[in-house]
Amino acid sequence: MSGKWPGGFIKKTAPTVVGPVDGEGGSASGIWTLDQAADYEQRGLWPKPLGPTFQLYAWGFNYSGALGTGNTTHYSNPVQIGSLNTWKRIIAGGANGYSTLGVISGALYAWGYNAYGQLGLGDTTHRSSPVQVGALTTWSQVATNSNTSASVKTDGTLWTWGNNSAGQLGLGDTTVRSSPVQVGSLTDWAYVAVAANCCFAIKTDGSLYAWGTNGQGELGDGTTTGRSSPVQIGALTTWSSIVGGFSSALAIKTDGTIWAWGGNGQGQVGQGNITNYSSPVQIGSDTNWAQISAGDNQLAAVRTTGTTWTWGQGTFGKLGLGDTTSRSSPTQVGALTNWSISAAAGGNTYWVKTNGQLWTVGRNYQGSLGIGASVDISSPVQIGSSTAWLDVKGGSQSGRAFTL
Repeated sequence: MSGKWPGGFIKKTAPTVVGPVDGEGGSASGIWTLDQAADYEQRGLWPKPLGPTFQLYAWGFNYSGALGTGNTTHYSNPVQIGSLNTWKRIIAGGANGYSTLGVISGALYAWGYNAYGQLGLGDTTHRSSPVQVGALTTWSQVATNSNTSASVKTDGTLWTWGNNSAGQLGLGDTTVRSSPVQVGSLTDWAYVAVAANCCFAIKTDGSLYAWGTNGQGELGDGTTTGRSSPVQIGALTTWSSIVGGFSSALAIKTDGTIWAWGGNGQGQVGQGNITNYSSPVQIGSDTNWAQISAGDNQLAAVRTTGTTWTWGQGTFGKLGLGDTTSRSSPTQVGALTNWSISAAAGGNTYWVKTNGQLWTVGRNYQGSLGIGASVDISSPVQIGSSTAWLDVKGGSQSGRAFTL
């Protein structure tokens, strides 16, 4: 079993990695397990090579130009975004929104729906093609969802912009911002995730913070009180990666365990019930979770064994389990062990396999499955025949994927 990374492979049997690192050239080598690689990539600490860079493709529902194709035409097959092949594997498409962010050589680009200024361009005008946000080239990791955007820069500072109706910008107020604004003055942020009206961030020491709406306990601080500034979740410093769904959150710790909290009406907290949780609870007892993703009340994850699992809302067959039934505990999708990356989003779930194939399942509104057809699919199907796909991200009824 192996997993692709920009510049080589991480092999389970011989996981030595050699390549340019940290965006500054040079090389490094070391022994990396798949879960370590997923951990560090989610936190923005995985080696960032100067090259190669990638072509970006998108498909599906193109509301307000969310695909970045220069128009609002829906596409039922992947189409390349412009002619650039210099995209980094840093992109965000909101699972519950129609905006997209991407990074090229440290420069931040945005496109799509912009009614709340979530593109960060100082206005509320929609864009159907990528537009650079300012002139800085120090953007490192980006996130967007439900009309709110966030980013961590290479200097460890945290920035937010867009909708702020629940204080989800973390700036101590509810004022909408159409340009990036720094959250506090700290320089030790490593990773940020945006959910529906709330945000989560992990510091370099592994501590976890949250802010925004909290009516269903989605912040994980043991209350249902909203916060307009970051508040630490517990005292642990073992958080590795986190994703936000519509009203819940899912996270992995450095020991490979998986945790969830928040709204649980569709079983998305994975506890076998539909009770809300306002503090993190462990899902099962396994310690081999490697990669996670969250969509519209559905979750997907990949283990170091190469198996993939889904749970939560099963509408449109988006769990990939052959039906439209919701699941309140993680359920394995098929019996294959060559899944590498999951991307739950909106009414769909997407995957990249270790052989470079791109797969999809769920709702097929305006071509969101990317298979050139218009029917919903409840079991995973391959998108095209290419085996060159490296990564996939989900948007609301749309997908984005990278290839060399």
